Amino acid sequence: MIRTVVIDDEVRARKIITNILDKNCSTVSVVGEANDVKTGIDAIKLHNPDLVLLDIKMPGGTGFDLLETLGEIDFKLIFITAFDEYAVRAFKFSALDYILKPVNSDELIAAVEKTEHVLQNDDVNLKLQAFMANIDDISKVAKKIVLRTSESIHVVNVQDIVRCVSERSYTWFYFIDNRKLLVAKPLNHFEELLQDQHFLRIHRSHLINFKHLKRYDKAEGGMVVMDDDSTAAVANRKRDFLLKLIEQL
Repeated sequence: MIRTVVIDDEVRARKIITNILDKNCSTVSVVGEANDVKTGIDAIKLHNPDLVLLDIKMPGGTGFDLLETLGEIDFKLIFITAFDEYAVRAFKFSALDYILKPVNSDELIAAVEKTEHVLQNDDVNLKLQAFMANIDDISKVAKKIVLRTSESIHVVNVQDIVRCVSERSYTWFYFIDNRKLLVAKPLNHFEELLQDQHFLRIHRSHLINFKHLKRYDKAEGGMVVMDDDSTAAVANRKRDFLLKLIEQL
């Protein structure tokens, strides 16, 4: 069983969450509840849960204050948030699990089911570090992104990514220091995530960091050369848009 603590300052919200879990998640056992930072810390220390559903805005502090007080954590987290779109983007960049208020039963069930597969292999502490680095400036330029490979969870600087290359349902990340990582998510996922971070899809298989574009060669139908001296073809339908961006520099 997944021993779970629900921390939310609204009694009604806690009741809705526990009812959804009781009716739909047979592997989950709600062992404790709390309504603020202090009682949340006490409940976690008392019950030693596998999973915590944590509200962010609470009396006497935030969910982040609670986590900071605890220090290193050894449980899975699902945040419950009413934050705006910029904070939600910070959650996405940091690969933290969250559900929006008002709580939707399907979203909660899906989030909990996801934890069943990653409960033993997730490093929430790394993800939290990335989130805290992003949250203040996410509306401008994100600083960190969390990338999961088959062996590790990596927290990397967005500005260090030179390009992303599709390989079926996987994506290769290439960095300015010549490192590369293979991530088990399609390029479309990262195109959506990085579109406001100076990244441009120049081909169905290539997403480049425009900040690392060294030059554009017109030969052979159009080719970009990046700061790491890698090259990539530019699709015909993307060529005019790319040239307009270059002219604006």
